[in-house]
Amino acid sequence: MPYFSFHHSEPTRKKTAQAEFFTTLVHKMKILVATEKPFAKVAVDGIREVVEGAGYTLALLEKYTDKQQLLDAVADADALIIRSDIVDAAVLDAAKQLKIVVRAGAGYDNIDLEAATAHQVVAMNTPGQNSNAVAELALGMMVYAVRNLYNGTSGTELKGKKLGIHAFGNVGRNVARIAQGFGMEVYAYDAYCPDEAMTAAHVTPLHSAEELYKTCDIVSLHIPATAETKNSINHDLVGLMPKGGVLVNTARKEVIDEEGLIALMQERTDLKYMTDIMPVADAKFRTLFEGRYFATPKKMGAQTAEANINAGIAAAKQIVDFIQNGNTRFQVNK
Repeated sequence: MPYFSFHHSEPTRKKTAQAEFFTTLVHKMKILVATEKPFAKVAVDGIREVVEGAGYTLALLEKYTDKQQLLDAVADADALIIRSDIVDAAVLDAAKQLKIVVRAGAGYDNIDLEAATAHQVVAMNTPGQNSNAVAELALGMMVYAVRNLYNGTSGTELKGKKLGIHAFGNVGRNVARIAQGFGMEVYAYDAYCPDEAMTAAHVTPLHSAEELYKTCDIVSLHIPATAETKNSINHDLVGLMPKGGVLVNTARKEVIDEEGLIALMQERTDLKYMTDIMPVADAKFRTLFEGRYFATPKKMGAQTAEANINAGIAAAKQIVDFIQNGNTRFQVNK
């Protein structure tokens, strides 16, 4: 059901009055884009076109430096678009009119889902919009790893290597597509994805994480951070990888058992770890594993102009669709 609805069985005159009232309400709807790290201008322009084209008001809070600024801005917002910004109980308490919050991107662990549900706020993400950007970064990290971090020494090639994709969602499928262009043998494990979806993408399905790590020269992580997956990439699992194994993490920091991985890499000097989520123990990794470890200064998977634009505009379209048609397809809370 759309957010606003009226009974169509009433007399025409009354329906006309209701339609006018509906129009007035719609024009008062405020959609706030609150981004400590702003969208690119072209993305903001696209969001504005979607929002104002639907007859709503767009408000921007960019580069804010204090949480109170966010609390003040959401006070009269009906909808909220964020990036990595934190939407917790305090924000939801302040947002008395809020009906929907959309995280422009795939991950949504920066939204307190239980608090959103308690406040009767729909929380969504925009899956798939930055998938190619993350996949390209993952392959770039693989090249960087097998070429010895471009240190001038002789490395190896990706062609013929066995790549394991841990979770075959939007990003994993793009990784498979690009890796096949490199001539890699591609395998995947995903407990929630049917074999048929993998074989249709010319990927060999495996049926346990252990089998994936034991089989593959390089493993690329694309699992979410959940109670089940946190610290699941550990000493014993990664230790199953063949000699010269490379672990690439463009997923979430929390899925790595850092101390377990450090212990393993001390035992096995052939292993490498590449990530775009700097570990808590980054200094220790850098000190102990020079030439075998690399982390970007900040999470960079979705940091492309294209992904920035795609995710922002998708968020705006989802909000409009939710308000007008009640579409909750990408809802991530209950």
